[in-house]
Amino acid sequence: MSFKARLALVAAGAVALAVVVASVVVFVVVRNQLRSQVDDTLRARATQIQHGPPLRVEAGYIEIPGGPLGSATFEQAVTPDGHVYPTRGEHGSLPVTHDTIEATHEPGTQHFSEAHIAAGDIRVLTISGSGIALQIGRNLSEVNHTLHRITLYLILIAAGGILVAVALGLAVSRAALTPVRRLTETAETVTETGDLSQRIEVTGHDEIGRLAASFNTMLGALEESSRAQRQLVADASHELRTPLTSLRTNIEVLAGDRALPPGDREKLLGDVVEQLGEMTSLIAELIELARAEQHHEEPEDLRLDLLTEGAVERARRNRPHVTFTTDLEESLVHGVPSTIERAVANLLDNAAKWSPPGGEVEVGVEGRQVTVRDHGAGIAEEDLPYVFDRFYRASSARGMPGSGLGLAIVKQVADAHGGTVTAEPAEGGGTLMRFRLDGGAPAS
Repeated sequence: MSFKARLALVAAGAVALAVVVASVVVFVVVRNQLRSQVDDTLRARATQIQHGPPLRVEAGYIEIPGGPLGSATFEQAVTPDGHVYPTRGEHGSLPVTHDTIEATHEPGTQHFSEAHIAAGDIRVLTISGSGIALQIGRNLSEVNHTLHRITLYLILIAAGGILVAVALGLAVSRAALTPVRRLTETAETVTETGDLSQRIEVTGHDEIGRLAASFNTMLGALEESSRAQRQLVADASHELRTPLTSLRTNIEVLAGDRALPPGDREKLLGDVVEQLGEMTSLIAELIELARAEQHHEEPEDLRLDLLTEGAVERARRNRPHVTFTTDLEESLVHGVPSTIERAVANLLDNAAKWSPPGGEVEVGVEGRQVTVRDHGAGIAEEDLPYVFDRFYRASSARGMPGSGLGLAIVKQVADAHGGTVTAEPAEGGGTLMRFRLDGGAPAS
């Protein structure tokens, strides 16, 4: 059974229950009202008899002032020994029960009861007099007939209400589930075609609207992730194609039968080694990017100043032609040590690469921020917005070693820790990089 059908049945069931309960309440109220009117009539007749002349018995019949109330009314007197004195012209008598006999011994009492005689159902009021009990009964045929008609009307109304509820339930469920149907169709389309550009129209701010908006957000994130993945593969293929082509050409020349001058052969061997080094670096950085996107290490509290100091020591050994000066304040952050250390090392390597021989790189830690400033040629203004993009290399860097992934890794680490990384021209020349871990506050 479809969800729409179940929803319609639930709605119809709820309405049906409400209709049935309402019908029962109406029936009980009407029945009590009709019975109350009968009881009021019987009490009024009893009051009339009690305040009238004394009752007389003649020829075995009881004479009641005012005469009977009509053909639907029965009146009789009962003695303590159970003898019944009906009124003249009475057809049938009311049943005498133990309570009726007891009433003859308890003056001033009265009670209602119901009985069934040949004439039909009777409502009986029994009142006690002077050594006798007076019974006044009224036929309930009219009341029962009225109740029967009301019951029939209520059944018809309830049946009609249930049918209307089913129809309205189907209509309401169809309207309410339209956004869900659109969401399902979109999900099925994405599954069949792989087209992540599909979106659902958001028409409200209720739960269904929020679900559609969340689904659109998820599709957008998947689309961006897929696009970034395709772009990474395309860029990596492009970046690997050039060194592979050059490496293959150099190896073919070295493996050929031609005799090469010693100087040319050494130069080709040096190019091969350099190209292999570039490819190794590129592949290592691609693996680093993939590892950071797919695997999440547990963060921990760490000293950012000590981590930076260790990275500076390694940079000094690897870049002896550059002078590194530090101003490191104690800073405690919460993050993944290996990725933060990699980001800081990339910033130091980038600054050293752009520094002239004997140049100075200034490194500072303050709060949760690492600053790295070089005194090189600086970054052109038109290149500043793109320096953290993957594989982007400024025109001035085309002849320098590197893959264009180092700063992209820095940005990835900053984003993963809720932080930022920016590049700006430094006063007096060079570039100032700011790596801030805003989301890396230490655990309390």
